[in-house]
Amino acid sequence: MADAGDMRARYRRITRFAGRYLVQAWWFELFLPRVGLARLSARGRAARLRRIARSFHGLAVDLGGLMIKVGQFMSSRLDVLPPEITKELEGLQDEVPAVDFANIRASAEAELGVSLEIAFASVDPIPLAAASLGQAHRATLSALDAAETGLTDVVVKIQRPGIDQIVEVDLRALRKVAGWLSRVRLVSDRVDMPSLVEEFAATSLEEIDYLHEAANAERFASDFAKDARVAVPQIVWERTTRRVLTLEDVTAIKITDVDALRAAGIDPSEVAVEFAAVMFDQLFADGFFHADPHPGNIFVTPRAAGSDASNRPWTLTFIDFGMMGEVPESLRRGLRQLIIAAASRDGKGLVDGIRDVGVLLPSADTAELERAMTQLFARFGGMGFAELAEVDPREFRAFATEFGDVVRSLPFQLPENFLLIIRAMSLVSGNCSALDPAFNIWDSIEPYAQRLIREEGGNVIQGFAKQAVSVAGLAARLPGRLDALATRIEEGRFTAQAPRIERRLDRLERMGRRVVSAILFAALLVGGSLLRAEDQVFGTVLMSLSVLPLLHALFAGVATRRGPR
Repeated sequence: MADAGDMRARYRRITRFAGRYLVQAWWFELFLPRVGLARLSARGRAARLRRIARSFHGLAVDLGGLMIKVGQFMSSRLDVLPPEITKELEGLQDEVPAVDFANIRASAEAELGVSLEIAFASVDPIPLAAASLGQAHRATLSALDAAETGLTDVVVKIQRPGIDQIVEVDLRALRKVAGWLSRVRLVSDRVDMPSLVEEFAATSLEEIDYLHEAANAERFASDFAKDARVAVPQIVWERTTRRVLTLEDVTAIKITDVDALRAAGIDPSEVAVEFAAVMFDQLFADGFFHADPHPGNIFVTPRAAGSDASNRPWTLTFIDFGMMGEVPESLRRGLRQLIIAAASRDGKGLVDGIRDVGVLLPSADTAELERAMTQLFARFGGMGFAELAEVDPREFRAFATEFGDVVRSLPFQLPENFLLIIRAMSLVSGNCSALDPAFNIWDSIEPYAQRLIREEGGNVIQGFAKQAVSVAGLAARLPGRLDALATRIEEGRFTAQAPRIERRLDRLERMGRRVVSAILFAALLVGGSLLRAEDQVFGTVLMSLSVLPLLHALFAGVATRRGPR
């Protein structure tokens, strides 16, 4: 049982860290640009971000627990976070210190109810891997268990002592930080932070229940039972509890170990293509997917000659099923449409798909986003990472600036289930690029999209029928709607709305009021300081009153912007 004082200190350390750097971010990223000092804010941004990431890196390694998980997630968000942060957090999992075997032994024996010498023929005291929530040791089954299961060599995952209390404290701290962030409009417009933390909490609590992980492994194995591309370790249920998991030792070639793959006669580029296809099947066909496919959780296992009818001399072996995700059928349909639109370089179709899956709110004016997407496909569509690396960085910066302005102006949000999907696809992209620097994700998306189009073909007639009914209904209503429109024009009640123009005019109006307040602030401050030499009381009053127009200049419009759009 963890010490209560240590847990309180842990909670305070996490919240103080978050509070300190949130205040710093507010000062540099919101306050200084608001008062016209954006260049000053931008000047030291890279070094500032590196310092923050380095500080979090140290905090995560020191505390362990869910802080490692948070850092791992941030390191995979190359699409959102700047490289100064993601680079600093790379390899965080590999730095988790192992728990002393005596403590691990005590934890396992308390859970199994017998000594390790009785439960297993042997257990290696040197950990095979140390993770944030537990660690794995190689072991040999007893003769009786080996006879029943047909296995001899196994891996035993044992939870870290006191991890339940640590996870509980970490989640409490993360909920507090999420509450703070939800009050920042820039964040709350994009993502529901409390819901995001609750999704993370549900996943984390499932991860520390090894019975749940074992059930996930068997479900995953069932999904791929007839697929020769994928293998899953067998669970030894006789030696598995909520805190101890025993499974077949399937250790093989780490998926990103290019040298070892080539030495075994395996082409890494073929592995990249097959791995992407397997992950696509999980996300878009099965709907049950491995949400933590980092290199340590995927092996490439060479097959023995003649062991399988398949022509492929290797298989992808997945382990660690603690973090799994499910994609509801409705979301899966939207994701399939996104894939088809991306493969077709269809900017408008991609935007429609983004709206359908719930990332973009229905009220968003997407004309500029569609234009930006069309330009994106026209210039960079179809390029692999190696080709993109040859593009002039100035062109990237110019496009990123314009595209970023468009994205920030729109009401994006992160819907439920998306956290794990984004994590999984980020790791897939990273693994495939490590296997083959010239890997082109389009080469995997396009054939997959063609397959989806063929599968969707069975619904074409039904789609045409629905469209025909819709058109017929519109035609029937059209005369009445035209008559109503003509009446409104005759009576002078016809209005046209231009939301983007209205928003810009509203911003200009607020800006004008704030400029007047800024001038008034300067006048009161300067006047007060000059008069203070002659009349100290009156001068001090004027200087004090200058705070009011200053506050208006800085924060005018906040309440308005928080209202309905």
